[in-house]
Amino acid sequence: MSKILVIEDEAAIRRVLVKILSEENDAYKVDEAEDGLIGIEKIKNDDFDLVLCDIKMPKMDGVEVLEAVKKIKPETPIVMISGHGDLDTAVNTMRLGAFDYISKPPDLNRLLNTVRNALDRKELVVENKILKKKVSKKYEMIGESDAVSQIKDIIDKVAPTDARVLITGPNGTGKELVAHWLHEKSSRAKGNLIEVNCAAIPSELIESELFGHVKGAFTSANKDRAGKFEAANGGTIFLDEIGDMSLSAQAKVLRALQENKIQRVGSDKDIKVNVRVIAATNKNLKKEIADGNFREDLYHRLAVILVKVPALNDRRDDIPLLVNHFSKKIADEQGIAKKGFTDKAIGLLQEYDWTGNIRELRNVVERLIILGGNEVSEQDVKLFASK
Repeated sequence: MSKILVIEDEAAIRRVLVKILSEENDAYKVDEAEDGLIGIEKIKNDDFDLVLCDIKMPKMDGVEVLEAVKKIKPETPIVMISGHGDLDTAVNTMRLGAFDYISKPPDLNRLLNTVRNALDRKELVVENKILKKKVSKKYEMIGESDAVSQIKDIIDKVAPTDARVLITGPNGTGKELVAHWLHEKSSRAKGNLIEVNCAAIPSELIESELFGHVKGAFTSANKDRAGKFEAANGGTIFLDEIGDMSLSAQAKVLRALQENKIQRVGSDKDIKVNVRVIAATNKNLKKEIADGNFREDLYHRLAVILVKVPALNDRRDDIPLLVNHFSKKIADEQGIAKKGFTDKAIGLLQEYDWTGNIRELRNVVERLIILGGNEVSEQDVKLFASK
C-alpha cells in the first residue's frame, strides 16, 4: 500500500485532496498535516511514498519543507501545490528537487496522473537501490580483523574526497575490492569505474589503451579511438598492477594527473579529463624507483593515501567468515544447498599457509563443496585441500 502525506494549511483543500486520493485507489493510505512543521515531524517518524505540499503556509513554507525532506528522506518524491500567484516559485522548486507541481484548484486528471507518475518513480528508485546493493555484494569486503577494520575506516574517510589512493599488497588479497568500495562510496559513484590491468597489456599498446589514438597513429589504427581516461571522465580509473607500466606511459599518466589533460597517441590536441585515479600494485615501488623502473614523481602523485591490504596469513581470524561467505556464494552460483564446515575443518584451514591468499582460499572452498561430504569435515580438508 502506498502511503501519501498531504501538507496543506487550507482545511477545505486538504479535505478535497485526501478524499480524492482515498476514493481513487484502495491502495493509497493518505495522512494529512495542517502545516510544514507537523508535516516534517510525520516524515521523520514514518516512511511516505509521496508528499503533496502547499507552497504558501504559516510557520514553515513549502520550499523550506522541500529542502528539509531532501535532507532527511532524499528518495521521497514531493509534489508542490501552488496557488495562481505561486507558479514561478513552483517552477523553481523543480530545480530544488520537487518531482512536479499542481495548481489550485486541483484538476482531477492532472492530480491523479502526477501522483501515479511520482509513485512509479519512487518504486523505480527503490528497485535501483536494491539492485545496486546486489551488485555491490560482488565486491563485499569480508572480515572483522583489525587490519580489515582499519581498511574499512580509511575507505569511509577517503572515499568522499577526490584524493588519489595507492593500494599495495600481495596478489590475491582483494586490492580490487578496495578500489570498488572507494568508487561506490564516492560522489563519483554514478560515473564509470574503468579498470585497467597494466600487466596484461603489452608495453607498446598501453599508451593507446589509456589515452586512445587517432587514425593513422600506427599500422593498425584504422579509426580514431577514445582511451580509458576518456571513458572514465567524471568517474574513476583503477590502474591495477601499475608497477608494470612502461616509463613512457608513466610520463603521460603523470601529465594527466598534473594538468587534467591527455593527448591521444598521434595527436597534439589536448583533451580535458576529470578523473579520480586509484592505483594498485604487488610490487615494492620504492625498490622499483631505486632500480630505475618507476618514476618517483609519479609515485608521490599516486600515493596521497596509502592502503596496505594484508596477506591472508596475517588475518587468519577472518577465515571462518570467508569460508562461510564463499560457501554461500558458490552454492547460489551452482544452484545447490549450502554446505556447512565442522569446527575442526575450519581450524585446519586456519593452519594452512595461504600463499595464494583469498583467491586460493576461494578455490579450495569450492573444491571442498564439490568433493566433500554433506558437511565438510577435517578429513575432507586433509584429502582435498592439500597443497
